[in-house]
Amino acid sequence: MKQNIPSFANAINAHAREKRPFLFILDFDCSKPIVRFIDEINPDEILFNFRGFTNQPSREAGHTHLPYSFSKSPMPFGKYKERFHRVKEELLKGNSYLLNLTFPTAIETSLTLKEIFIRSNAPYKLLYNSKGGKAHQGLNGSGADFVVFSPESFVRIKNGVISSFPMKGTINAAIPNARKIILEDAKELAEHSTIVDLIRNDLNMVAGNVKLARFRYVESIKTHNSELLQVSSEIKGKVKKELLCNYGELLTRLLPAGSVTGAPKRKTVEIIKETEGYERGYYTGVFGYSDGETLESAVMIRFIEQNEKGLCFKSGGGITIYSNPESEYRELIDKVYVPFD
Repeated sequence: MKQNIPSFANAINAHAREKRPFLFILDFDCSKPIVRFIDEINPDEILFNFRGFTNQPSREAGHTHLPYSFSKSPMPFGKYKERFHRVKEELLKGNSYLLNLTFPTAIETSLTLKEIFIRSNAPYKLLYNSKGGKAHQGLNGSGADFVVFSPESFVRIKNGVISSFPMKGTINAAIPNARKIILEDAKELAEHSTIVDLIRNDLNMVAGNVKLARFRYVESIKTHNSELLQVSSEIKGKVKKELLCNYGELLTRLLPAGSVTGAPKRKTVEIIKETEGYERGYYTGVFGYSDGETLESAVMIRFIEQNEKGLCFKSGGGITIYSNPESEYRELIDKVYVPFD
């Protein structure tokens, strides 16, 4: 689904042409994009870590094992069930085949957002502090700060090859035979297959020779009180020549991320906005960096926001005609965690 968002696309294209590393942060609606050269980022405002590539001061590196508190107050099941059935009606009408339904959960913790960033074990981490820099105060309309510890890559470009790693399917590893259960579950297979097809079609807009390299492999994620298993696939192709120096245009064609919207994308996003009843903001947007040749990016899931009402953790999961509200509600709650050993 191509979007006409010249502000971030032109900025990313211009930054890429300078062959100078830069960071981009794109909210779900791409209405408040941030594009900065990395050597101009104030670490008091933005901290990032992409698989070890970071602007985090060395004195703050490492993990601490001091005690902390963490509790969550999810929305009532009855309220979730009502929204779930609205989505199910749209699915039965054929208006969507898969829809990623999300909601905020109120949380309380003794940790600051920065402490969560430092202690988190995740391949992609981002911290935004609205009080740390003079520019972009109140980025998401409410002055909210946020931290992201995402396990999910969006797209990666290296040597002209673009790869995407959609993540769909989560189960508590403590469940007996959890790996077998999730891989053999009909609903999970249908959901994952739909997203793979969607991402493959998306990549065909920006690449040639697109192929499925790996299908439904399982990865483990450690949380503060459990272990989760998540299912991913890998899709790759050769970036079209005209887009090799135009990563802004490439991202425009791919956004929003299919794994956090659904299929068909345009209609599903409409249903999401009618059903969820809150602003996702930067949650389920995309952040990444590039030097004009390589590009690394991640989907902003596992997201804690601090606003005028306190802390909330935004989470959700994919809904298909095979879904039931009890298990989807449980998945929404299970995804509210901090990834500490």
